[in-house]
Amino acid sequence: MRVLPQDFYLRRPDIVARELLGKLLVRVYKGIRLSGFIVETEAYFGEEDPASRARKGGDLAMTMRGEVGIALVYGVHRQWLLNVVAHEPGNAGAVLIRAIEPFEGINMMKKLRAVNDIRNLTNGPGKLTRALAIDKRFHKRPLFLEYESLRIEQGRIVKPEEIGVSFRVNVTKDMPIPLRFYIKNSKFLSR
Repeated sequence: MRVLPQDFYLRRPDIVARELLGKLLVRVYKGIRLSGFIVETEAYFGEEDPASRARKGGDLAMTMRGEVGIALVYGVHRQWLLNVVAHEPGNAGAVLIRAIEPFEGINMMKKLRAVNDIRNLTNGPGKLTRALAIDKRFHKRPLFLEYESLRIEQGRIVKPEEIGVSFRVNVTKDMPIPLRFYIKNSKFLSR
């Protein structure tokens, strides 16, 4: 499949978050292709967003204002979370990949997670990074290059009526608009 081009991410984070649904997150691990269709995302804006890492300053804020299509990886509760930088020119933003539907390399993912139940394999942001062996080494790496061992490719078409929208998960101060997007009938959502 074709890798999504860098300019796909040069738009508002909420638009990118919605349109990432159905795309294929791919990780080549020890020569094995591990992948899953993105079924749940959350959009984060810049400093105006009370839940955004951009408010805290430092490297994460700079990365969120930087080049689009780059992986933004940070730790929360001893888990790595994978985001992709997405924003309009001159702004800041990123999209958190919350859950994927396992597609390729499922047996290796099960070994990496020590889990047998496929529905519990990648149904959360920390679970999917463990299942795909994603860690801080991927921070600031491009996700739009075909030869990279972590990338996002074209996937399935998701119709507008298949998409659900809600407020973000575990966010104490949120934006006034819902910024979590998910495929309604997916068995692989984080909640």
